[in-house]
Amino acid sequence: MDWPAIGNASLNILVGLTMLVGWLGLLIVIIPGLTIIWSAGLVYGLVSGFDTGGWIIFAVMTVLMIVGNLIDNVLIGASAKQKGASWWAIGAALIGAIIGSIVLPPIGGLVFAMVALFLVEYFRIRDWRKALDSTSSMALGCGWAVVARLAIGAMMIGLWLLWAFVF
Repeated sequence: MDWPAIGNASLNILVGLTMLVGWLGLLIVIIPGLTIIWSAGLVYGLVSGFDTGGWIIFAVMTVLMIVGNLIDNVLIGASAKQKGASWWAIGAALIGAIIGSIVLPPIGGLVFAMVALFLVEYFRIRDWRKALDSTSSMALGCGWAVVARLAIGAMMIGLWLLWAFVF
C-alpha cells in the first residue's frame, strides 16, 4: 500500500469537507464560516508543509478571511445608516445580534438585531415607518453581506484547490 498517497488523499478530503461545511455555514450568521475555511487551510499547510507558493496562497486567504469578517459589519451598518439609522441604533442592533445568537441560534441574532434597531429608532424619532425603513435597509445589508461572504469563501476554497492540486 502507498501510505503517503492514502494520507495525502485523506488530508485533501478532510480539508475539502471542512471547507465545504464552513462555506455552507456562511448562510447562518452565527457560524464563522470564513474562519473555518481559513483554519482548514492552516491545518493543510501545517500537515503538508508550507512552500513559497503555499505561504503566498495562505497569506491571501488570511487577508480574504479578515476582510470577509469585517465586511459584515460595514455592509450591514452602512445600509442602515443610509436610511438614517443612528449609531445608537446600530450599536443596539450589534448587541442584539450577540444576545440573539446565544439565546436563539441560528436565526436569533438576526431577529434580535432587527428588533433592537427598530425599537431604538422608533423611540428616537417616534415614527414607526422611518424606523421600519432603517430596519428593512439593515435586513437588505444582511443579505448583501451573505452574498459577499459566500463569494469570499468561494475564492478562499478556490485558492486552496490551487494550492493542493496545482502547486
